[in-house]
Amino acid sequence: MKKIKQIAIIASAVIATVGLSSAGYFISNEEKLDRIIVSNTPHKDIPSRPNEAFKEGEVLSFRLHYGLMDAGVINMEVKPELIDVAGRKVYHVVGHGYSKGTFDWFYKVRDRYETFIDKDAMLPWMFVRRVNEGGVIINQDYTFNHYTNKVDVGAGEKVDIPAGTQDMISAFYAARNIDLSNAKEGDVFTINSIVDKEIWPLKIRFVGREKISCDLGTFNTVKFRPIVQKGRIFKHEEDLNVWLTDDKNHIPLRAQAKLVVGSIKLDIMSAKNLANPTSEVK
Repeated sequence: MKKIKQIAIIASAVIATVGLSSAGYFISNEEKLDRIIVSNTPHKDIPSRPNEAFKEGEVLSFRLHYGLMDAGVINMEVKPELIDVAGRKVYHVVGHGYSKGTFDWFYKVRDRYETFIDKDAMLPWMFVRRVNEGGVIINQDYTFNHYTNKVDVGAGEKVDIPAGTQDMISAFYAARNIDLSNAKEGDVFTINSIVDKEIWPLKIRFVGREKISCDLGTFNTVKFRPIVQKGRIFKHEEDLNVWLTDDKNHIPLRAQAKLVVGSIKLDIMSAKNLANPTSEVK
């Protein structure tokens, strides 16, 4: 079970979740705002962290393959309007998609993820997870209090978290904001995230720079290798690789994973409303 959770956080943070998502669940904005915890009398300051990687209105779409099978589509959208919460500006991000084709016949997936990220601190205030994967249902609503370093996971239960902890989706956007200007081969970057009430340190190793081609063109990229555990899911630590555009956007263009049984490949299909020029090779 722990290995499965580790794969979930790696996929979510670096490639916008391997879990396919859909718009099958809705909560009104009014209800969401009521449930986001932002104290007007903070116990401490929250450090600011600039965001240069994305802006309101960004939409990324990906195609997922399992072996030679076209397995599904993943969409990640930053809603066009910022939300005002207790005097703070907040991004509303929604991940959705679906399994498709033959894959949908034997393992139907309909999930939806939402996160509300503080624009200045780049930290989540609320995380919503609605998962239906092969009939397995998971419903989670986490509210974060970064003044007290606690997460309300529901049913009156609160979990202590390290400062700067992300959720499964906000970790993806935090990773895109890592400063790679002086990165050297072998450097390891760590992002703490809460997954199923547990803190999971996502560690990604910088491998180098490569040029790759995809549906959007040919790009200069930075290559990462999330550090995974060998065992039931992966045979080797280097079995998961991710390529991001070598620019301020750090858009994930491709992710490939060799599994103990089969392989997974994620390729970008479209990228709209980007914050910066890309590293496309003309």
